[in-house]
Amino acid sequence: MHTISHHAALIYVMVVISASDGAMTDGELEAIGRRVRTLPVFRDFDPERLVAVAQECAAILQDDDGLNAVLGLAAEALPMHLRETAYYLALEMALTDTSVKLEEIRVIERLRHALELEKLIAAALERGARARYQTA
Repeated sequence: MHTISHHAALIYVMVVISASDGAMTDGELEAIGRRVRTLPVFRDFDPERLVAVAQECAAILQDDDGLNAVLGLAAEALPMHLRETAYYLALEMALTDTSVKLEEIRVIERLRHALELEKLIAAALERGARARYQTA
């Protein structure tokens, strides 16, 4: 298994959630790009590399055990203080199209385990994400 940067790990997390329902929409791709361009954690990341990093992740996902490989790479690359960030990004990606599908929920749960996040922390992040995307 090769090592990836924390930037790549965060992008892999967003890609894996977007792809979990079988397809990545243009809206999801735009949402990933927007986060990479605006979030402080990506300040020292070259946005021109986004497509290449997303394609790397997609290639790994094609393997038989691709999801486990991607989650393992992300967990290995992320320092503890960025694991909550990764989980929150996953939640935001799931909420991008306003309806969270069962496949996304399953992958998010596997991500929580891979990142070794406590249930209470995950629940707080989930509640925050729901509040942010609530509609009238």
